[in-house]
Amino acid sequence: MMKKFINAQETITDEELEGFALAYGDILTVDGHTVVSRALEGADRVTIVTYGGSGHEPAQKGFVGPGMLDVQVDGDIFAAPNGMAVFEALKLADKGHGVLLLTLNYAGDQLAGKQAMKLAQKAGLNVRQVVTGEEIRYDPEGEDNQRGLAGCVPLYHIVAAAAAEGKSLDEVAEIAERYAASMASITVKSTDATHPQNGMSFGDLGETDQMEIGAGQHGEGGGVRVPMASSAETIGLIAPKLVEATGLASGDKAFVMINGCGATTMMEMLILFKDAVRYLNERGVEVVASMVGEILTVQESGGFQMNVAKWDDEFCRLWAAPAHTPVFFKE
Repeated sequence: MMKKFINAQETITDEELEGFALAYGDILTVDGHTVVSRALEGADRVTIVTYGGSGHEPAQKGFVGPGMLDVQVDGDIFAAPNGMAVFEALKLADKGHGVLLLTLNYAGDQLAGKQAMKLAQKAGLNVRQVVTGEEIRYDPEGEDNQRGLAGCVPLYHIVAAAAAEGKSLDEVAEIAERYAASMASITVKSTDATHPQNGMSFGDLGETDQMEIGAGQHGEGGGVRVPMASSAETIGLIAPKLVEATGLASGDKAFVMINGCGATTMMEMLILFKDAVRYLNERGVEVVASMVGEILTVQESGGFQMNVAKWDDEFCRLWAAPAHTPVFFKE
C-alpha cells in the first residue's frame, strides 16, 4: 500500500508547485509549470534555463535563484515538459545576451530540447544548448548509456557565476561543455521507489539483500546486482571507476558529491562522503569542494549517486561566487 500525503493523483505536480511558490516567494515566482528567479528581472547578462520532470525534488526547481538557474520548466512526474513550454521559457529568459539551455541526457528531455531549439532558431533567439550525461558504465559488458544524473547541479552554479562575470554566451557554453566533460557519476541503488500517482514499485530490489550499481536515475537498467556492502566497501567498488573516467591523478583537485536518492539518511551520506574523501586523499587528490545531501532524488528510493569532477583554478574561482536558492546557498 502506498502511504503518501497527497490530495489527488492527477493534481500532484500542480499542487506541489503552488506550495513551492508559497514557500519560496522571496526567491522565485511560479507561472503554471514555469519557475522563474526574481533575479531575472533586470538581468544584464547571459541567462540559464533548464527543465525536467517533477518527482526528483529538490532538483531542479530547488536550484532556481540568484547564482544558479534563471528559469526551470517542470514536467509531470518523471516526464519532461513539452518543447513548446521550454521554448516559452527561453523567450522569457532572453535579456539580450543569449540563453544557455541545459539538458539532461534522457530521451524525453532530448526530444523537448530539440523541439525548443528549432523554435528558438526560427524565432531568431540566441540560444546554445549543452547536454550533460555523466553516468559511466559500471558493468564492462553493459551499455554505456551516459545518462544525465545529479552532476548537472554544480554545473548550474559554475555557469551562472561565469554569466555573472559578464562572459559571452559562447564563453559560458564553453565552460559548461568543459565542466560536463570533467565529471563522472555512478548510481548505487539499495531499495526501490514507488510512483506517487499509482503506487507502482520500480523493481524488486527492496525484497533482496542486494544493491544495484550503475542502474541509472530511476533504475532503468544496465546495472549489476551485488550483495549489500558497507560504505567503505561500496566506495572501494565505484571510486576507482570514477577516478579512471575523470583522469584524476596525484596533485589534482576534485569536486565530490554524494547525492541521496530520497530514502538514504544524512548519516549514511556523510559516512559515504568521508570514505570517498579518504579514498581520493590516499591517492594524492585534494577534494576542494563538495555537495552532500538530497540533490536529485527519485521519491523514496534508497541509495546514492557519487559524482566526481576534476577541477581547475577557473572552476574553483567560479564556485566561490554567491548563490541564493531554496536549497543551495553560498555567501
